[in-house]
Amino acid sequence: MAGKELKIHNKSDKPNNIVEKEARIFQECEDIERQLPSFLRGFFLYLKGNVLPMSRLAYLHDLKFFFNYLVNETGLTDAEEPRKITLAEMQEIKAIDINLYLDYCRKYKVETEKNIYIYENNNKTLARKKSSVSVMFKHLYRDGLLPENITDGFDPIRVPKAGEREIKALQDDEVMIMLDAVSTGNGLTGHQHAYWEKTKKRDKAILMLFLTYGLRLSELQQLNVSSFNFSRGEFKIYRKRGKESIMPLNMSVTATLEDYLANERPAEDTLADEHRDALFLSLQGKRMTERQIRELVKKYTAIALKTTQHGGYSPHKLRATAATSLIGRGNSIYDVAALLDHEQVTTTQLYARHKQNVKRDLVKDMEWEKERTEK
Repeated sequence: MAGKELKIHNKSDKPNNIVEKEARIFQECEDIERQLPSFLRGFFLYLKGNVLPMSRLAYLHDLKFFFNYLVNETGLTDAEEPRKITLAEMQEIKAIDINLYLDYCRKYKVETEKNIYIYENNNKTLARKKSSVSVMFKHLYRDGLLPENITDGFDPIRVPKAGEREIKALQDDEVMIMLDAVSTGNGLTGHQHAYWEKTKKRDKAILMLFLTYGLRLSELQQLNVSSFNFSRGEFKIYRKRGKESIMPLNMSVTATLEDYLANERPAEDTLADEHRDALFLSLQGKRMTERQIRELVKKYTAIALKTTQHGGYSPHKLRATAATSLIGRGNSIYDVAALLDHEQVTTTQLYARHKQNVKRDLVKDMEWEKERTEK
């Protein structure tokens, strides 16, 4: 498939960009599968039928990394490339070999002709890599391809439970600072200000959609002009698992979007066919990438947080901001869970436990130094 252009003949109700993205994920999965041993075919079918496309792709990337490790970093195989590793060689792998692999994943280097890259992974990433390998070994054992299930001997990896993690979200006053920045240009550098003059209405519309609906990055990036029905006051998004969801428009979002569409977005006849329906466009007239949107969000949240752009928040933290703000306004946890497409309401309850100012309120009257000087 290398070098061949992907052509979409879409007979479904989904927009072309959604169908094309799904097709590219499917193609990338198949490309990786061809690089891996043939005895994994049953496992590939299991992934295809039981996990989401992006999860399937993540599993395959992890397995490709694991089999490359076996070839390049160990003496466990005589193969010169992953797809030539034999089942007999896999049957000789022990739990200790996997634990050594996980230790390798903590920090490793990759050398190119010009550079040496050092990669360091945290426990969350290590736990994902362990999970990918564990699921594969369990499946091969269940299919009778391995004589024993070695996964019980894999070392545990401690990761914080959901309730132990500090939820990072903007407070209401920080949201106001961010919206002021995107509306007026306050806080931007001279270089940023020059770009802001051309994209301020687009940028504000992006932030308003994140803050109001808690959209996932992929959901916002895939939005089209045709996704919106302003006469009915609603728009359509595509969730995980290919699920469609109709979202109501409020007055603020409607006004912001109509301002952008009428006064800043390029005319359709100036755009290439593949980008003509895309809602958010780059200065080159192409659909914005997830990376471009992520950098935009980090830029404006950094101003709100009074930090460097590196310290700005990701779009997912604007999703957390929407959740905590909605719950803080007294909305039902179940209603918020439905809006944000949480599979389990326990996920939403984590945001309910997060009281934005509770730590500040606890310490504001504990001004020891102030009390000392006043005495």
